[in-house]
Amino acid sequence: MSDPSPSVDRPNLHVSDHPAVLHKLAILRSTSTEPKKFREIVRELSWLLGHEALADARLRPIEIETPIERTQAFELADRIGLVPILRAGLGMVDAMLELMPTAEVWHLGLFRDERTLRPVEYYNKLPDQHTVDLCLILDPMLATGGSATAAIEVLKRWGAIRIKLINLIAAPEGVDAVLAAHPDVEIYCAALDRQLNDKGYIMPGLGDAGDRQFGTGH
Repeated sequence: MSDPSPSVDRPNLHVSDHPAVLHKLAILRSTSTEPKKFREIVRELSWLLGHEALADARLRPIEIETPIERTQAFELADRIGLVPILRAGLGMVDAMLELMPTAEVWHLGLFRDERTLRPVEYYNKLPDQHTVDLCLILDPMLATGGSATAAIEVLKRWGAIRIKLINLIAAPEGVDAVLAAHPDVEIYCAALDRQLNDKGYIMPGLGDAGDRQFGTGH
């Protein structure tokens, strides 16, 4: 079950309680959900969580012409960067681009060493200089927090100042690890689950998000 009071000791953790999120989360967790449907739900949940994460994006006023008259309006002032963690984060990108079509997408490749549970970076396509105002790290699962912490460190060295993490499911151990290392980063997720098992998987979780998206599980 999700932590009933995630914000008491974790003010930068935002767990959605939207009915649509909770309904889709049940489908995502179920072992009967095949890869095609699983990918669809990942996309839908990503859109809903992205909507919440971007609620405080900065705007600037503009003047436009409607068919009736000129009027005041707004446009996005923040330059948004999407950073999916390969490979599971790829399934979250299209939904975020629907929300923010002008966002830049930069890929980071991190995998978890099954012996140490520590992240290993194997791919980095960030440009030499940072080009965005707000980075959104996309990864379906926040388990030990190792990959997320490493990704945040990479982005901060790159020059990013405002960073948010968007996950579908998080474990308390991962959330606490990220917030201890980077208390300035906000985390948005659909559920805060009970704990990790001895293999570093979230309980009750949903298994391996990459395998379930791409049909490579055993």
